Amino acid sequence: MTQDLTPKYTVPGIEREAAGRLIGLLRLRLHALNDLQLTLKHMHWNVVGPHFIAVHEMIDPQVDRVRDMADDVAERIAALGGVAQGTPGALVAERTWDDYSIGRADAIAHLGALDLVYTGVIEGVRAAIKEAGDIDTATEDLLIEQLRDLEQFQWFVRAHLESAGGTLATGQARTEEEAAAKGAELG
Repeated sequence: MTQDLTPKYTVPGIEREAAGRLIGLLRLRLHALNDLQLTLKHMHWNVVGPHFIAVHEMIDPQVDRVRDMADDVAERIAALGGVAQGTPGALVAERTWDDYSIGRADAIAHLGALDLVYTGVIEGVRAAIKEAGDIDTATEDLLIEQLRDLEQFQWFVRAHLESAGGTLATGQARTEEEAAAKGAELG
């Protein structure tokens, strides 16, 4: 059953029904960002191996920026007249992806899995940008700004997984476990 997210009021220039659609797509972005920041922190705490310190220190600024992104999305939901559902229960009930599956592992193995996580998040943002662009340029702009940062973070991750010839070690992986295994082969 689809929940009606049509607000009782919204920002000037947007119809309430359109605002409800924006709120719905932003809720999933909020869940994705909250999940991503927790996944990044989990990785930060559970990374080991010779590349530990480089990866450990690379992840914290990403966590901070993703937290800021989540806050921006939640505030946009509120500005549109919606409710920003930031509880763990809402995230788990409404997300369309599985929990991060890698525990304590080598840094490069985690980066292999994280590459797939970023791919999923980025694909979701791109889809949301397309939908938001038909309704509201302010929401579209917010998502575009976040997309740039997320793509940069994925580039940082991929730099550890790429050969000098330009081949991505995890390029054919379909699951986090496969990507982690292929990444671990590099480590």
